[in-house]
Amino acid sequence: MTLKKDGKINAAPRTSASFSAGDFVVYPTHGVGQVTAVETQTLGDQTVNLFVISFERERMTIRVPLAKAKSIGLRKLSTRAVMADALTTLGGRPTAKRAMWNRRALEYVAKINSGNPVLIAEVVRDLHRNPTQTEQSYSERQIYEQALDRLVHELAAVEKIGPEAAAMRFEKLLSAA
Repeated sequence: MTLKKDGKINAAPRTSASFSAGDFVVYPTHGVGQVTAVETQTLGDQTVNLFVISFERERMTIRVPLAKAKSIGLRKLSTRAVMADALTTLGGRPTAKRAMWNRRALEYVAKINSGNPVLIAEVVRDLHRNPTQTEQSYSERQIYEQALDRLVHELAAVEKIGPEAAAMRFEKLLSAA
């Protein structure tokens, strides 16, 4: 997934329909979840194979048809190299945009929902405020916290550390920038 020059996201998710129970996956609009089962259900006159994905921190369980997993962007956790790119992005300079907030907000939400850690890191970097800067609006804060939460939980799952340790790592990077 990349951001095109016209500001739109090129949604070409890397997916694999070969998940098994216990695998951690990223559902783009919800973040990191764990496949708890692969089951078959009969709906009407059709039999459907489903991934059962549990999102512990949201106390939510969803069922995704195997046939739709690729089209919705369900993917395995990012590699350490992709997370390293995201961390590098966090350390960069925020991009100053002159567009109206509602347009920027839509762009930020699209980046978050893409599920791409590098794009999410751009949102966190651009919306991060140091204590000496002016306070964020409510909507800025909500988008920032959503992006940070997604990034923290994916890093925690990739590195096999707790979310608190991952959050401290991000805070250290953001403070240094």
